[in-house]
Amino acid sequence: MEGMKDYVAGQVEKIREELIQLSHDIHSHPECGFEEFYACDRITMLLRSHGFQVETGTGGLETAFTAVKKGGTVHGSQDGPRIAFLAEYDALEGLGHGCGHNMIAAMAAGAGIALSSVLNPLGGTVYVIGTPGEETKGGKILMQERGAFEEVDYVLMCHPTSGPSMVQRSARGCTTVYADFIGKSAHSSNPASGINALTAVRATFSNIDLMYPCFRFQDTVNGIIRQGGQANNVIPDRASCEFCLRSRTLEDLERLVGIVKHCAESAAMLTGARADIREDLLFSERYPNIPMGQAFKENLEGLGEPVSYPDPMGFYGSSDVSNLSLYMPVIHEYISIAPSQVNGHSPEFAAAAVSEAGDRACVLGAKALAMTGVDILGSREFRREIREAFEGQVPERYRTSGTFRHWNQCPAGWNRVRD
Repeated sequence: MEGMKDYVAGQVEKIREELIQLSHDIHSHPECGFEEFYACDRITMLLRSHGFQVETGTGGLETAFTAVKKGGTVHGSQDGPRIAFLAEYDALEGLGHGCGHNMIAAMAAGAGIALSSVLNPLGGTVYVIGTPGEETKGGKILMQERGAFEEVDYVLMCHPTSGPSMVQRSARGCTTVYADFIGKSAHSSNPASGINALTAVRATFSNIDLMYPCFRFQDTVNGIIRQGGQANNVIPDRASCEFCLRSRTLEDLERLVGIVKHCAESAAMLTGARADIREDLLFSERYPNIPMGQAFKENLEGLGEPVSYPDPMGFYGSSDVSNLSLYMPVIHEYISIAPSQVNGHSPEFAAAAVSEAGDRACVLGAKALAMTGVDILGSREFRREIREAFEGQVPERYRTSGTFRHWNQCPAGWNRVRD
């Protein structure tokens, strides 16, 4: 397979300028979740130009897409393995591409185009699937519930990062809880005649602080006030806040959601305000497939990029791709574009995503993804290792049933895989 991996790496090199231009174009047109119309058009235009069949609106999301290319039959196989490279392209509100999703889109497109060039000898199907709204919206969760990944056996992604490139990094469960309070406005000279909605917001924050001793390992809550009144001489009748919650597992996350919602409910009872409390979809913890991750590591190192493993006790972020890892083998690996002191979700990271280092990483990531795709397509034994690792890593409750309410429509994973 080494010659074929060299070949797909060469195919990425042929379209290097197209990929870098794609990355830069998306970066210069930042769009938040479910509003990524420019990015969706730009990516699908490139994929169509390389022979992919493309449909937009996947899973009922306007800015989602599915691009597919199928190979011929090999050794009597009907279709062979079905590999999906996932593209993200949503920006951060007020910050642009401070998470580098412009690069993720370009790496996915490049990997898909390159791997599709060897489908006839190897067999199989290559997908590039556009997944909007990763930042808090949970686009992949909605798409999965609506069957967007029914035809996929393996999911591969690469994300830019600060510090060393690494593989097999997990992720925490995550969601957002919103609390809107409705009180009664009054003149500030007579506050007792009103109901101060801002007091309910402040009490919610205080209640959460009081509950910190009850948090479990890796539970974190970060909150902001969205609305707190319009004039300092008016008792505000409306106020709102929202909280980002992260936990080690879905079980811990569900418990943490209950705590935060109870804190808001108690604040409403204390002040007499009426509360509207709701939460977003729940992002799960991630189970990175070890054999696929190891293959990606070896391929990226073979391209000259050193790769490390994460600190198992580290505090990591979250992603909706984690939900897919409950039902099929997934890798979501990391490639360095900046020194470790550059924080993600920062203007400095946004600049790095279109820097010379970012462009280099974009091309390397696409090559390593495509080469890992060759490993999967070319070896039945490797696919068996992937399957066994998946079944050993992911708890059976996730693989065989929808334990949590946002997953109960999702199919079990490996009963769909074609060897």
